[in-house]
Amino acid sequence: MRFKNPVFISSAYSNNDYPQHNFPEIAFSGRSNVGKSSMINKLLNRNKLARTSSQPGRTQSINFFNIDDRFVLVDLPGYGFAKVPLKVKKEWGRLIDDYLYNRTNLVGIVQIIDARHKPTKDDFMMVNWLKDTGIPTIIAATKVDKLKKSQQSKQKKLIRETLQLAEDMDFCFFSAKTGEGKDQIFNFIVDLIEG
Repeated sequence: MRFKNPVFISSAYSNNDYPQHNFPEIAFSGRSNVGKSSMINKLLNRNKLARTSSQPGRTQSINFFNIDDRFVLVDLPGYGFAKVPLKVKKEWGRLIDDYLYNRTNLVGIVQIIDARHKPTKDDFMMVNWLKDTGIPTIIAATKVDKLKKSQQSKQKKLIRETLQLAEDMDFCFFSAKTGEGKDQIFNFIVDLIEG
């Protein structure tokens, strides 16, 4: 499956800004600077559709992208260590909570973590929330190109144990540089929008 015409729809700063449509939505979640925008751009074969930044916390809105009038991809603000005012963090938290709890178009989540490190407390909390809701989820561990092959199985075990993932929970390593894991995320999305 290849996406021919991904188009930015809008940014939402509150639920009043959500676009109205009947397409299923796949949301991308993860802490600030974990590589969400780079993953989205790689999946869609676009360099700058989703804005990337070396500065954590640049994505301060929920961004919606129409993918070939088949589904909508949703880029959530990053959580965690972003150096932004506490007030802004709280607003992000409310915005993300409202979207995840109340958006009826939402059919699945790509939960992104950094393959190089032990998952954070925020990652653990987010994954636990996703387990409780039952929303179909794939855990994608980014920046795997920065790990040696010999380190990967050790890191996978650490990630699975730290997040207390069930054996049947979808997991893949991902690299925006090499494209590793791209097909697994594609398949996850296709199963959701065509199932």
